[in-house]
Amino acid sequence: MTVTRRSLALAALAAPLAATLARPAAAAGLAPADQALVDRAVAYLEGLTEAKAKFVQTDARGRATTGAVYLKRPGKARFDYDPPSGLLVVSDGDIVSVQDTRLKTFDRYPLGATPLSLFLAKTIRLDKGVAIARVQRMANGFSITARDGKKETAGEITLTFHDAPLALEGWTVTDAQGRPTRVQLIDLQPARGLAKKLFVLEDPRPKNVGRGKV
Repeated sequence: MTVTRRSLALAALAAPLAATLARPAAAAGLAPADQALVDRAVAYLEGLTEAKAKFVQTDARGRATTGAVYLKRPGKARFDYDPPSGLLVVSDGDIVSVQDTRLKTFDRYPLGATPLSLFLAKTIRLDKGVAIARVQRMANGFSITARDGKKETAGEITLTFHDAPLALEGWTVTDAQGRPTRVQLIDLQPARGLAKKLFVLEDPRPKNVGRGKV
């Protein structure tokens, strides 16, 4: 994937959801209390069969963009950036489409080739090639930080959870140069009956124009 604002948006939104939590096989060495928090977070995420929230994404320079996220597991997600961004990221269960109306571009990637595939699976299996770096407790919750266990991807990802009741508050992706991108979720809540059209994104370009990267 070429590094563009489209791919950075996809990485910032999707990567942490896919590469953060681990089952015991990947979390060897964690204290039992820390492992219990990891297991609790996995169970919580698996229970979010349908959910929606607002989000604020802040890059390393402090520039913020906002939008709405919709999830329907297994397989479906929509990250809808507010104007003037022009970005829209949609997974229909098989293909992840990234549309940029400002740049007039449209790219498509197999869901299985993106981090979204793990998070959106019916059963979250995040125990392959993931290493839990640390579990931290805070006044009102906890965070889980993970790295690529195979060391093929530099950087790390931290998911933050509110406790009592348990809720995902957001995540921070830190790249190899130490630059963080933070996504804060606002009012994440379970949803019912999300419209099917939310998870459909057709290529708006004429048929004779090159069709994405699938």
